[in-house]
Amino acid sequence: MPSSLPSPRPLDGVLTDFDERRVRSLVAGWRLDVGQQKSEVPLHTHRLGQLVFALRGGVTCEAPHAIWMVPPHRAIWIPSQTPHSVRATANASLCYLFVQPGAVRLPADCCTLAISALVRELVLDMSTQPWDYASDSAVGRKARVLLDELAGLQVEGVHVPTSQDARVRRIAAMLADDPADRRTLAEWGRLVAMSERSLARLVQLETGLSFGRWRQQLHLLVAMRQLSAGDSVQQVAGQLGYDSVTAFITMFKKAVGESPGRYFAGKETGVA
Repeated sequence: MPSSLPSPRPLDGVLTDFDERRVRSLVAGWRLDVGQQKSEVPLHTHRLGQLVFALRGGVTCEAPHAIWMVPPHRAIWIPSQTPHSVRATANASLCYLFVQPGAVRLPADCCTLAISALVRELVLDMSTQPWDYASDSAVGRKARVLLDELAGLQVEGVHVPTSQDARVRRIAAMLADDPADRRTLAEWGRLVAMSERSLARLVQLETGLSFGRWRQQLHLLVAMRQLSAGDSVQQVAGQLGYDSVTAFITMFKKAVGESPGRYFAGKETGVA
């Protein structure tokens, strides 16, 4: 990234008013509107389980072994005590739901969940409620309905595998920030002080994918996020550094079996 761009401001600085030690109820909601500068929370853990989704803009979560980029109508589930970092695009609007450990049957590992309209509205409502409501109150009853609905959500495998190796994580973070970066494997190798062959073996060993397939998976996730947010196919192709819209559509069809327009048909987006 050009050095003239401002560094992300710490998102945890915006979250100083949230103290999970004050949460005694089953669930607690929190809404956060990010400013004009992209923001991030460095690696950390929570005692509570955490659901994160973007009402506007994009959110990226990195946890052990994977990176998630979540489009609208999807959320990241982060189980209790899971180390993770969160990055948000400028002007994003995020919604958090904090859940007491053991209060809901959801996977023990991070995953992407398809958010229903009901869950979305319940989470938004919880973000306006106090954190000390009685279990037999109207808010408490809504909280139990929300937990029941969360347990029935569809789990999706929308992520990019990564690793604990610092070199792989560095490349993954740089590609997530600038997916149009078209450096060759040899050029990435020089950046992390490895030969092209050694880097290829390392990525395959750590992620289970070839470098080219790994980067394509990241492109696919970025594309889904941006298309769901309302960007056109032409805009996304340019953002990802494709020479033509046709080349981008070909990649997308090979990955998911359908063109972007057909894939997103009926998903409440404006993809053309």
